[in-house]
Formats: sequence, structure tokens, C-alpha cells
Amino acid sequence: MKDVYYAPNDAKQRDLLDFVDNIKDDRSPLDLLFQVMLDLGILLSSKIEAIAIDNKLVFNVENNLLAACFDKDISEETIKTIAKQKPRYFAIREAAMPNDSAIVNFDQIFITYSPDTIRKIM
Repeated sequence: MKDVYYAPNDAKQRDLLDFVDNIKDDRSPLDLLFQVMLDLGILLSSKIEAIAIDNKLVFNVENNLLAACFDKDISEETIKTIAKQKPRYFAIREAAMPNDSAIVNFDQIFITYSPDTIRKIM
């Protein structure tokens, strides 16, 4: 994650675009996956499978213990495909959502297809 240290009174309008994506620019999808695995207490020695869903890179860890996708502009169809696999955990980066309504739809898709999945938005 980016190091963000500021007081609200010190933030300027021109600085707001710096806060759109909270992930450091030099981080790879595997870096993000390992961070999520550590946060969730999943062993780094777990089996990781990288698959493509709608041309997006999706990680499946330990046979649906964790599904994660850190690409940008992830469609609702991609989210629906992942939700139908019913992972225990699902992680996505906030910047992957094309707009605010996609975030709401993201939750609704999981509520519909996999309500027990614990969702993590980075």
C-alpha cells in the first residue's frame, strides 16, 4: 500500500488524484496476492493457480479458499463467474471497479451467488 501521511487540512484538491489508487505503482499482482494471503493467515506455500477469466488474471488459492483479481476494469460478468465458484475469500483492488455503481453491484453479485464469501476490497 502507498504510504499516505497527511492531515486533512494539508490535502489540496490537486492531490486528490494521488489517492485514487492506494497501491504502490511498482507492485505486481503476485505481490498483492501474497499480501492478502498473509493478512488472511493463508500459508504462502499454498497451491496457487493462475487462470484467465474474460482476459483478466484471477488467482485461485488452495481450491477456492481464496480467489483474487487485481486487474483494472473488471466487468460484472467476470465478478459473476468468480462468485459462482463460491470461494471462501475474494480479494479485489478498489481501482478495479470502473465506477461507484460497480462496487454496489459487486456486493449484490456475491450476495446472490456466494453469500458466504468474505470479500476484501484493497
